[in-house]
Amino acid sequence: MDSNNNNNYSPSSTSSTPHPTTTNNTTDPVQSWWEAVSKARSRILSLSSIIPSHPSSSSFSLSSLADSDRPAISFLSSPDAYSLISSSLSSPVSGSGSDPLCQWLYDTYLSSDPNLRLIVLSFLPLLCGIYLSRIHSSDSSSAPSLAGFEAVLLAIYSSEVKSRAGKPVVVQIPHLSNPSLYHTPRNKPHKSQVQAPSTGVLSSPLEPQIAIKSTKRPVIVGVALDCYFKHISQMPSWSKVELCRFAAAWAGQDCACQDKFDEFDDADYFLEGRNVMISNNEIEENSGISESEPKGVRIPLPWEILQPLLRILGHCLLGPLNTQDAKDAASVAVRRLYARGSHDLVPQAILATRSLIQLDKRTRETAKATAANTSSNANTPAKAKKPEILLVSK
Repeated sequence: MDSNNNNNYSPSSTSSTPHPTTTNNTTDPVQSWWEAVSKARSRILSLSSIIPSHPSSSSFSLSSLADSDRPAISFLSSPDAYSLISSSLSSPVSGSGSDPLCQWLYDTYLSSDPNLRLIVLSFLPLLCGIYLSRIHSSDSSSAPSLAGFEAVLLAIYSSEVKSRAGKPVVVQIPHLSNPSLYHTPRNKPHKSQVQAPSTGVLSSPLEPQIAIKSTKRPVIVGVALDCYFKHISQMPSWSKVELCRFAAAWAGQDCACQDKFDEFDDADYFLEGRNVMISNNEIEENSGISESEPKGVRIPLPWEILQPLLRILGHCLLGPLNTQDAKDAASVAVRRLYARGSHDLVPQAILATRSLIQLDKRTRETAKATAANTSSNANTPAKAKKPEILLVSK
């Protein structure tokens, strides 16, 4: 489904990326702070006319978040606010060019307040999940227009186009013949034989886009996911869990080969955590995510989408500050993606997911051993100290 710019806020306008904040050394910092707070309050309160009141909590209101000292941060860290927005985004008629919530997300991302833009990014997993699932569903031909979703994606993409300034994203790969912090080559090369590091291209230069065509969709969605990854340390846990749930659904149905690396003595330990999400729905309950939300469908996973997706899953899997819900959800997703890569015979996907699975196994084994040692030490009574004998010299 290609966008025909039928919405009130034309995606072509996304080429004008968020206006940079003008700095003035003579500006009073208190006044600047108050202006930022006032702008954030105005944006949050404007949702009241778009979204009805929260159905499950009579004590929650958008005005209470807007009245805080840091409205945008309060909104970002509120599970009730996330549930309020996500229920509207999950509506069967959401995502059209006339959708006022998409208009709000679009305008909010174009603001100069970085905290307001974080709010929009926190809903990117849900937006991408619903958008890609509808695009690739069997009844996509009869689905309503998704120009609203596409406008938000184009706003994020256009911002990244401007920040990269037409340059590719590269990484320096050192030559193994040169010593490093992690290894010493067997034969030290002569100074004249020292190999210069090679350059690997992670992402080619981006081209401006005014609409999402089917041939450019993977690149645009992948860039949006990469932007999410750059700010993932500031994303709430329920947003990360949401992405992991969709990633597992995008990979396809359960397959026995997804548990290939878990056929060891710690398999029950992993599966116990895995069943938390699949059987008990504990992740949805703890994170405030509605169980009625769609989990997505199996979709094509080109490398442009899979590469940033695996980076996000790696963070959710191994980040020390992540909740156990996020780690369990990432464990399921990365194993299903391994099964998908094995069936599709994609070497990059197999190598990346296999590495993440092995790291996850080692982390869980270490956690299990630590817990066992702690329990053993707690049950072992401390030995009584022998009485000290004082030797007195005559």
